Amino acid sequence: MKPAISLRAPVVCFAVLVASCAHANLSPLPAAPAQASAAGKRPASFTSLFSFNGSNGKVPYAALIAESATLLGTTYGGGDADEGTVFTIKTSGNSQSVIYPFKGGKDGALPQAALLDAGGTLYGTTVNGGGSGDEGTVFAIAASGKESVLHRFTGYTDGANPYAGLIEVGGTFYGTTAGGGTHSAGTVYTISPSGSESVIYSFGARYTDGSTPVAPLVNAGGTLYGTTAYGGESYRSKHCSSSGCGSIFKITASGAETIVYSFAGGKNGSMPMAALTNVGGTLYGTTSAGGTSNDGIVFKFAGANKETVLHTFKGGSDGAMPSSALTNVNGTLYGTTSAGGSSDEGTIFKITTAGKETVLYSFTGDDGAIPEGGLVYSGGTLYGTTAAGGANGEGTIFSIAP
Repeated sequence: MKPAISLRAPVVCFAVLVASCAHANLSPLPAAPAQASAAGKRPASFTSLFSFNGSNGKVPYAALIAESATLLGTTYGGGDADEGTVFTIKTSGNSQSVIYPFKGGKDGALPQAALLDAGGTLYGTTVNGGGSGDEGTVFAIAASGKESVLHRFTGYTDGANPYAGLIEVGGTFYGTTAGGGTHSAGTVYTISPSGSESVIYSFGARYTDGSTPVAPLVNAGGTLYGTTAYGGESYRSKHCSSSGCGSIFKITASGAETIVYSFAGGKNGSMPMAALTNVGGTLYGTTSAGGTSNDGIVFKFAGANKETVLHTFKGGSDGAMPSSALTNVNGTLYGTTSAGGSSDEGTIFKITTAGKETVLYSFTGDDGAIPEGGLVYSGGTLYGTTAAGGANGEGTIFSIAP
């Protein structure tokens, strides 16, 4: 049975949709011994920049955005009311400050997605809070730090629980909700900077059209593409639950949706929870499950309903359960796994478009654990977050040179 995602919990890892999420309990972790390289030291390219302590935020699930020497992000918890924060920090790791602490009421609660900077205003989503139904919000934060709610989801036809952030296309924002809609299986919606929200597609009229999108959309050549964690033609597959293994879809601005690929489970992969990455007209992505060891895969999709598995995660030192998007740096893709590695606390890896994968770093707990967000590339360096670990067990910000 598909787990309900509209239930609010003190901490919900991004792999909450996976029935066997290995790290659902994100209580503070004990310090782990430092990882050693052949020279007996950590790789010089990796730096743990900052550890959250709760008051300044905790459990950062989302990827960061970079603006010159400043990083901006969200934390799922922490802050004055322990309902999450929007924060800023220098790329050096200094001068971290909370721009806005959510209060958990009408202003929203538990932001789990990356921010969007459009014209100097930050836009984002919260999974919960808002109206009486606690179904999430779309918010804006001005340069002054003033927060305003653009839309409060009701859980009905307008959608519910936006795990994903927004993208901008021609001055309009597009996003997805994991629940709500006409069939309670999620939506694709548009919203203007002034807060006019409209659902352009509701999933679940039939399982074959996809169900439960938790990732943001990507604009590839004027067409929007996305993933659903469930649904697709595979709902009858022996490798999938009755809810299906997930899909890749495309959608027009007017709301004409087409499933372009259905995951079948097994070696093929299942449960894509991350956005796709467009590299020269080919889409690359990850699934959080499936593969020969059921630890997820990296795939490419070049259209014509054809998927190619580039790498199958094996668990252990190789990494497991990738739930974040890939980052393209000069034709090489970089990503994270939320589990696996030398201490089973997650990894940073790179993979060529031909499928050669290399683990760059394995987290140990003291330096961070469970990297659920993707990476951002700025000034020759990759930056990311871990949802747990660090000095206080509340998550970290790190950097690594490609």
